[in-house]
Amino acid sequence: MTDAQSRPLVLTEADGDLWRITLDSPETGNALTPALAAQLGTAFATRPADTRVVLLLANGPRFCVGGDVRSFADAEDPGAFIGQLAHDWHEVIRAVLHCPVPVVAGVQGAVAGAGVGLVGACDVVVCARRTKIRPAYGALGLSPDGGTSWALARALGAPRALDLMLTNGSLTAAEAHLSGLVARLVDDEDLESTVTRVAHEVAAGPIRAMVRTRALVRRAATRSLEEQLDDEARLIAESAADPEGREGVRAFVEKRAPDFRNAR
Repeated sequence: MTDAQSRPLVLTEADGDLWRITLDSPETGNALTPALAAQLGTAFATRPADTRVVLLLANGPRFCVGGDVRSFADAEDPGAFIGQLAHDWHEVIRAVLHCPVPVVAGVQGAVAGAGVGLVGACDVVVCARRTKIRPAYGALGLSPDGGTSWALARALGAPRALDLMLTNGSLTAAEAHLSGLVARLVDDEDLESTVTRVAHEVAAGPIRAMVRTRALVRRAATRSLEEQLDDEARLIAESAADPEGREGVRAFVEKRAPDFRNAR
């Protein structure tokens, strides 16, 4: 086994309030393999309880090029192999969607295939200006996985999402930003410093209220206003009773900055 095969594909590090998760297979474009899926799932599962935000990054010029196509070609039973990989990757996507703290991502270079679904599952995405986003499934004769169809339909609407996927098209970073697939654009050289600053800003906020807000926003597109109003009433009551809400209200009345980190 070579050093490249034996070394970790995902790095983790606690940085104060942040749990840094970094894809670290730059020589493959951080391509999705069973090993990378397993290690990324473990990285989310082992987040220290005292960290308040997950910061997802990738080493190398490309964030994630999607599945390792060579492994698809080498598989004796491609249907079984890709089906299992999709199942494993979907568990990772669920870990991102249901993470108990916000997930902030910084993306650069190329985002393709299942990498698009990963980006779409994050809460705040900061994108380098020269990034290209391409579903790429059609060129391989495959349909989407990893939540890619959900993320693109949600951001672009069905007609534009279908046009992108059926013509094997791509999005520039600016187009992804205008459509709402990514939250912010920055110059490539400023990506890491900017996304780290954003992650620290989020970490200073009311994390539990943010997770409730995330749930409301994600459900809004599929529910009636009446249903949304009921859920908003329930969740704002929970937030008001939460130590975070109590601290925020006290800080407002006392004309000081709230200390959400110590609101237990």
